[in-house]
Amino acid sequence: MSTEQIASRVWFSSSQGLGRALLDAVLGAGDRAVATLRRPEQLESLKSQYSPSRLLVLQLDVTETFQIESAFEETQRHFGRIDVVVNNAGYALSSEIETTPLEEAKKQLDVLLWGPVQICQQAIKFFRDINPPGVGGHILNISSAGGYQGNANTGFYHAGKFALEGFTESLAREVLPEWNITATIIEPGGFRTELGSAAVRLPTLDVYKQDHAPSQAMARIREPKAWIGDPTRAGQVLFKLGGRRDLPMRVQLGTDASRLVRWKAKRTMEDTMNPEWEELADSTNVDGVDKETVLQRIEAAWRKV
Repeated sequence: MSTEQIASRVWFSSSQGLGRALLDAVLGAGDRAVATLRRPEQLESLKSQYSPSRLLVLQLDVTETFQIESAFEETQRHFGRIDVVVNNAGYALSSEIETTPLEEAKKQLDVLLWGPVQICQQAIKFFRDINPPGVGGHILNISSAGGYQGNANTGFYHAGKFALEGFTESLAREVLPEWNITATIIEPGGFRTELGSAAVRLPTLDVYKQDHAPSQAMARIREPKAWIGDPTRAGQVLFKLGGRRDLPMRVQLGTDASRLVRWKAKRTMEDTMNPEWEELADSTNVDGVDKETVLQRIEAAWRKV
């Protein structure tokens, strides 16, 4: 292995949507990439531009456990290490909760939650056991502003992203410090990628088609022309974030994302600090318990990560 290869990082990521923009940034900076996607023939042109020492293209359907395991095994044989894993596979299911078949809802969560969960499981083992001791690695889980704020017409998309965020928080708190493994939640807003055009849209009941229905309002603002995010710029930012270990738990991409998260956080703070609801919460405590002592213990454990 050359000195250049030793110095450059290895990225493992889905290569569609923002993932493709990230791939261009990774290769443009001289790093190495494992580009995964369901249809690898889509990267034939790019593959012809780089030697196997720089780019490994693998077929990967994140709903297939054996393909996930095989992808990490092939990466170990090919590059011998991974520095950054980016979970970016996904699509949006557009439908009202009332009429969504359970099978469609499960498919959505298989892609948005259970696929990333299995990739993270493989990544942890790889970072700890395959990479040189102490090198660790960084996991970037691509959620959404919709992983923090739920909206109409995409309830199961939000369910998957909310679950991914809770899972990522637990993962970040669970790994031992000496493993040097970092996990970060990325919350993009609306970007002009194929995600919108690739959305699965189910038939809408007439009762939801009224102009004042929340589903209709959300459908209008989800048109790609209404999105303000530039995928190329996002890819460059993701590349920079992957090399940092001092990030907050959540990082937003796009003004729309940062504002949505800020509005939701502000409202949550206002609700929890309202004396009426604070008193109600306290009313359910066991008599005689010193709540401040309990809170100090909880906060001490929480602040360790």
